[in-house]
Amino acid sequence: MHHTLEDVCAALEKIAPLARAQKWDNVGLLAGDRRQIIRGALLCIDLTPAVVDEAIRQHVGLVLAYHPPIFKPISRLIAPSAGTDALVWRCIVHGMAIYSMHTALDAAPGGTNDVIAEACGIQKSRPIEYPIVGADPAAPHSASEHKLVVFVPAEAVERVADAIFTAGAGRIGDYERCSFRLRGEGTFLGSDSTAPVVGKPGRYEHVSEVRLEAVTPARRLPDVIAAIYESHPYEEPAFDIYPLSSKPRHGIGRVGNLPRPMAVAELALNLKAFADARSAQLVGTPQQRVSRAIIAVGAAGSLPFQTGLTDRDVVVTGEIRHHDALAILRHGAAAIALGHWASERPVLPSIARRLSEALAGLTIVFSTADRDPFQSL
Repeated sequence: MHHTLEDVCAALEKIAPLARAQKWDNVGLLAGDRRQIIRGALLCIDLTPAVVDEAIRQHVGLVLAYHPPIFKPISRLIAPSAGTDALVWRCIVHGMAIYSMHTALDAAPGGTNDVIAEACGIQKSRPIEYPIVGADPAAPHSASEHKLVVFVPAEAVERVADAIFTAGAGRIGDYERCSFRLRGEGTFLGSDSTAPVVGKPGRYEHVSEVRLEAVTPARRLPDVIAAIYESHPYEEPAFDIYPLSSKPRHGIGRVGNLPRPMAVAELALNLKAFADARSAQLVGTPQQRVSRAIIAVGAAGSLPFQTGLTDRDVVVTGEIRHHDALAILRHGAAAIALGHWASERPVLPSIARRLSEALAGLTIVFSTADRDPFQSL
C-alpha cells in the first residue's frame, strides 16, 4: 500500500497534535512535497550529518527528527556549512522530507513525558502546564461548544429543559440531560403594547425565576434556540449564549505519585537503565525518600517550580541549570537529570508502533547514527 507524505503528516498529527506545541516552537512538516509517495521513515532525536548519511543509505523518503533542524527563520540554504541549513539542503537534494514533533509530542498523550512517567511507575498523572487550545478569542463563533443560559419561571423549568435536551443541549461526554439550575428573581417593565404572561403592561414586575444552564454544541444552537421559543411561556424569553474554549486535556510536563515512596537513588538507577543513559546526575541526597515525581523531559527550565515543590518531590528531566538546581535544593526537593538526549530518545519506539498501526506497509527505521552528543569517560 502506498502512502503520500500528506498521509504520514496526518497520522503524525493525530499522534501529536501540532496545536499543543509551545508557541515558540517550530513543529510539523519542515521540508517536503506532500504529494510524494513515502515508503520509509527514519526516526531520530537530532538531525546530524551522520543521520543524514544514514537516511540516504536507507533510501527513506522522510526523516522524523524530534528536534526541529529549522528553528529560527533562515535566509539561505548553503552547503557545505556548519549550520543545520546544510543538512536540510542535503535532505531536499536527496528527495527526503523532514518532519518535527518536539513540544507537540511532549504535550501529547503517550508522548515523551508520558513514556518517562510510565517508567517511574506512575499510574495517573496530570500536565504541569496546559496550553490554551480552542477558539480564537477574536472569533468567538469558532467555538465548538457554547454555554446556554435561559431564565424560566419555576413552574415551566422542566418543560423548557426537556425541549432543549431533545434539541441537542446538555450532553457532556457520556452523560445526557446535564444542566445547572439556580433560583433567583427576575424583573421587567413591559410597554403598553406587550402582553406579558405574568403581571400587567406598564407595571414594574418582580418574578421568581430559575437560571437554567446547559452546554450546547455550536451546530445544534439553531434547534435549541427554536426549542426555547416553542416551550417557554414568556412572550419574549430571556437567554444568553457564551462561547466556550476547548477544555485543556493535554499539556506540557507531567506530575504524578510514585507507586510507593522510594529513595532517589533507586528511582535514578531504574530510569538510567530504562533510558540507556550514560549517567544520571542527582540533585539532593541519594537516600532522600520521595513519593511524587515531576516529569519534564529535555531541559526542565522553570517548569517544575509551578508545582509547589516539597521535600517529597523529585524532578525527573534531561538537564538542569545550575541556579535551578540550587532552587530545587532550597525547596527541599530532589532531582534526576538523565541527559537531554537520553530523556527524549525512549519515546521513539512508541511513535514507530503507532505510526505502523496507522499506516500499514510503511517501513520504519530507528537511526543508529543518532547519538547523545555528550560522552562519558
